[in-house]
Amino acid sequence: MKIPSSALSDPFYVGSVQRLFAVPGDDSVMVTQTTAKGSVFDVGAFFEIEGQDVNRALFRHALYSGMDDPEMWKRVRSAIEAAPELDESYRRELLSGALESCCERGARTHHEGMLDAVTGEVVRGGVPENPSAYNVVRKYQILKPTRAEFLGAHLFDYSQFSKEDGFVVPLEYIVRFGITSASSVYKKYLVMDGKSREAFERELGVSKPLEAWQYLEKPVGDFTSKFEPEDRMVSKQEALVMSGLTGDQFIESGKMAILGAWAVRQLVEEIGLLMWDIKWEFAKDGNDLVFVDTIDTDSFRGTMFLDYEGDRIVTHYNKQAMRDYFTLLHGDWIEDVKAAKGRGQAQGVAFTELLQAGQADGSYASTPVVDPVFLEIQQEKMSAIRLAVSSSRRARTSRANMFSSTWDTFDAPVMTVDTWGLWATQASASWAGVQSRVSASATNALTLSFICSLETRSLIHS
Repeated sequence: MKIPSSALSDPFYVGSVQRLFAVPGDDSVMVTQTTAKGSVFDVGAFFEIEGQDVNRALFRHALYSGMDDPEMWKRVRSAIEAAPELDESYRRELLSGALESCCERGARTHHEGMLDAVTGEVVRGGVPENPSAYNVVRKYQILKPTRAEFLGAHLFDYSQFSKEDGFVVPLEYIVRFGITSASSVYKKYLVMDGKSREAFERELGVSKPLEAWQYLEKPVGDFTSKFEPEDRMVSKQEALVMSGLTGDQFIESGKMAILGAWAVRQLVEEIGLLMWDIKWEFAKDGNDLVFVDTIDTDSFRGTMFLDYEGDRIVTHYNKQAMRDYFTLLHGDWIEDVKAAKGRGQAQGVAFTELLQAGQADGSYASTPVVDPVFLEIQQEKMSAIRLAVSSSRRARTSRANMFSSTWDTFDAPVMTVDTWGLWATQASASWAGVQSRVSASATNALTLSFICSLETRSLIHS
């Protein structure tokens, strides 16, 4: 199958980080273009990382192409069988049902292949000779809940979903292997009282209090709404009602999310990273559940630890680094985004409209511009992941590549936000000490702020 470049000039949808194109003569599929733009805090795309378009598209292609191969799932099965932290009842549940099917036939995804950037050929397996930012996927309808008002409250009616088929389930499935200090569930947990924390622990399925930078005794899943003006965390019971699935299908989808997360965990561990959490989406196609939507480095939280002089330093290989950048350097803007979200939720409207209106009249801070030195660091890290997932020698070389990329952030001139936390948080490090460790070419970036990642400020002492 070939798709000419002339067919990719007029997208029928333009989103914050991707564009969608129709395929002439085949309404069952579409072409997705991943852009180099980035978005955090749901405000839309407002920064760009060079090369991020192909890097993210290639990760998506490599993962989805592997998910239809039973061998991938047999490796997942072996990992679950060997995981010492799992209790036997949990292990048995994961090993039955969906995983048995995947080990026989692979998993269904909406992925059809990646376009070769030169020939336009759709490459299903392996990496195209000329990787591109374009993937071909099968289409599923997007249904949205209807709005309802009840005594001043804004409600959403999901009753139509159970009567439909061939739709994207209106949920995001979040699977957590561990908890970081930036995890949304951890932030929510910290402000709860004792009884509320105990109830929250039961809902998540954990047996002990949550701690930052700790792996859980088993992977757990939680859910957020997908097609409401603002995403909100929902209970498993509410997620079942919202999903439009039968009880058995919903349970199967939850298991598939965990199994898919384990497949990604194996991939990122192979390239030298530690995975903490990931989000998935599914479509209902008859009696089948299909992995859909974008899956790339922005979909999961991957880190690398470095031990240095008794401290453990966290480097992020995902957009958490971008979140930390804005939180630390542009706190006024962050507070305005939070305020707009609060107003939007109360009024039942998109907060971005309120944010833009407030910026126009000067009541909200303008959207900040990212320092180019920091963007260069993100480009280097994502390029390291691209090299790892596209290399036939991945198992032998990728850990060294990723480790080298991480250490590069400590060497001028690229040492900036991701690693300043090392110096900023060590009790022995003074401002003068920080400056003495960084070359003059990084000084301009350092003067932006005495900055460190929120993650590395909470150092884990060895």
